[in-house]
This record gives sequence, C-alpha cells and structure tokens, in this order.
Amino acid sequence: MKLYHKILIGLVLGVIAGLILGEKAEYLKPIGDIFIRCLRLIVVPLILSTLITGVVSTGNIKNLGKTGLTTLIYFMVTTTLAVCIGLIIANIFQPGTGLSLGELKAFKAPDPVGPAQMIVGMFPMNPMEALAKGNVLQIIVFALLFGAGLSMAGDAGKPVANFFKSLAEVMFKVSDIVISFAPYGVFALIAWTTGKFGLDILMPMGKLIIAALVASIIHIIFTYSVAVGIFARISPLAFLKKTMEPALVGLSTCSAAAAFPFSMRAQKQLGVSSKVSGFTLPMALTINMDGTALYQAVAAMFVANAYGIDLSLTQQGTIVATAVLASVGTASIPGGGLIMLTMVLQSVGLPLEGIAIVAGIDRILDMFRTTTNIFGDNSAGVVVAALNGELDREKAMTPLDELEHGSGVHLDDEGHIVDELG
Repeated sequence: MKLYHKILIGLVLGVIAGLILGEKAEYLKPIGDIFIRCLRLIVVPLILSTLITGVVSTGNIKNLGKTGLTTLIYFMVTTTLAVCIGLIIANIFQPGTGLSLGELKAFKAPDPVGPAQMIVGMFPMNPMEALAKGNVLQIIVFALLFGAGLSMAGDAGKPVANFFKSLAEVMFKVSDIVISFAPYGVFALIAWTTGKFGLDILMPMGKLIIAALVASIIHIIFTYSVAVGIFARISPLAFLKKTMEPALVGLSTCSAAAAFPFSMRAQKQLGVSSKVSGFTLPMALTINMDGTALYQAVAAMFVANAYGIDLSLTQQGTIVATAVLASVGTASIPGGGLIMLTMVLQSVGLPLEGIAIVAGIDRILDMFRTTTNIFGDNSAGVVVAALNGELDREKAMTPLDELEHGSGVHLDDEGHIVDELG
C-alpha cells in the first residue's frame, strides 16, 4: 500500500474517531504533537544542507539568480490569481450575510511592519540564532551566501562542502524514518481537531468555510494544474497525485514546514532537479502564501457582509493589491497571518473586530490555506524546472507504483540529488 493511501486512511479514521470520542480525543493529540516535532526537527538541517549543496553544485551564481527571479515572478502571478478567485467566490457566496454577530471581543491591532524593516529582517546577525529559531528566510540568505563562498573558495572549501553533502544524505534517511510514521500522526491530529470542534461549529460559519474550500479547490485545479500542464507539459492528474502526500500532511498539521520533507520527496517523483527544488521549496516556505492570500480575500468579504458594508470594485482592487504585497512581507514574521489580515481589513476600512469572529474557526480555515500553499510550492518547482530545462518529464509521468519507496534519492559525487534507481 502506498504511503498516501495510508495517510488518507488515517485521515478518514481520525475524523471518525474524533466524532466518536469527542473531547476525549485530546488524549491522542500527544501522538500528533510528537510527529510534528519530529518533522520540524529535520526541516532546518534539511533546508540548510540541501540549499548549500545545491549552490555549490550549481557553480554559476548567475544561473541561481535566474532561478530565483523566475520563482518570484511565478509566486506573484499565482498569488494575484488566488486573491481574485477568493473575491469572486466570496461575492457569489456572500458568506457573512445574515450572520448574528452577538457580542464582539476587543481586538488590538498588532504594530505594522514597514518594508525597510522586512528587508533588514531577512539578513541574520547571528546564523546560529536564525537556525535555533527556525527563521527560514534568514537561513536561506545565510545558505546562499555560504554556498557562494564555498564555490569561490575552490579546493579549500571542498572539505566543508563535502560535510554538507554528507549532512544532506543523512537527513534524507532521517526523513524516511519520520515520514513512515505519517499515517499515525495524521490520524491523531485529525481526531483531536474533529473532537475539539465537532460539527456544531460548521453550521453558523458554514458559508465562510464552504466559500474558502471552494475557492481553494478552484485555485488548485485551474491555476496550479493548468500552469503545470502548459509550462511543464505533464499531466495535471500526475502532478496532483504525486503532490497528495505533502498536501494531506499539510491538511492535518496546518504547517507547510511540517510537510517540507514530503514536498522534497514529491519533487523527486515529479522529476524536478535538485538545483531547482533545493531553492524553490525553501523560498516557498517564506514567500508563497497563495492559500493565505486567498483566505484574506474571503475573510475580508465575510467581515464586510457581517457588518452590512458594501465594498466597491475599487475597494476590492485594494484588497487584491494589499493581500499580494502583504503575502511576501509577512510570511516569516511571527503571527504573520494575523498581521496580514489586519493590513487587508485596514486597507478598506473594515472593523478589525471582525478578526475575532473568524478566529473561532481559524484551525479549519488554516487546513485549507496550508493545503493550497503546499500544492503551490510543488507546482512552482515543476514550472520553474521546466522553464530552466531542469525537469525530467519522463519521470514526472512515471506512475508512483514504478517509483522507489522512501525518499528515493541520494547525492552523487558532484552533490546533485539523484534517484536511487539511477
């Protein structure tokens, strides 16, 4: 049985167990927490080692710059489409219409973060601190600089380069161990979520949940799948099937970082070269926020409906611009999603107290936006690899049954990630 089949079974059984156990499902949560901790355990060393090794193996910094620019443009285009889709669906569903707000909780807006502060925050003063705190954007900047330095050092840098190559190799194997426990972790987390919220919360906020879900599905099918089909010329169905594992992990954990090892595995199965996946996936963790941006649009319309406020086309255009720009700047900031929604509501003069209304079901909405982000992360790798001539289309179209179990990858003598079957 394939791993994603086991994860799907764990997901379904978790929902059933949560409905049966109710609040007692809380006792299963430690299993899920341990699983997430193990996933987060491998993310930082995996990003650091693969990115440094990828930069060294590239040998040409100009090529790396081209990959980065292509990735950034792709993220900006798909994020814009995500916000537009979110607004269109929200205008159709009118999710907040007829909602009785009741007593609102007091809400204090977080301090805004200026563009200059965001840019400065990308550069770590202490790389060890960035690694300890898991600040992915700072880790990426450090890894790029360090990898470039190793390339320029020549023979003197080879021992250090070989160390990170070995570290990447070890982390692939550690990933295999942790990934094998995914069905149990997914089962425990979904059981806890279902037991905590039940089905009662779905009724009063049902239109908001359905609107967010429909918008996410449309974006995944008509943006990512179409982009993969047009630019990479591979079957959208093959892409969706091979991305299902990280998507299911993201759905249950609400963490793109937790799904990172699974996305690395999916990128290999999709034929994306290490030079591309080793760069696009870490960058996606901090910049690609399509699901979050889509959610901002739906949530803003929900708050407007709930307060009986009609938003003009100009105001909705402002939401698009704010959500796209905020998705880049707030991704790596603690509480970034909250700051992002605050910025969007403020941009069109909507009451910030509306955030307190949405917060009650944020866990459910977070499942949708995280899953969308993960599909976007993997589509970016495929599209960028295709545009840069780094995509193995034959492997991308190879059924999962014919691919190697586990991560299926290792590093060759030059530091490139290759298949264990050659």
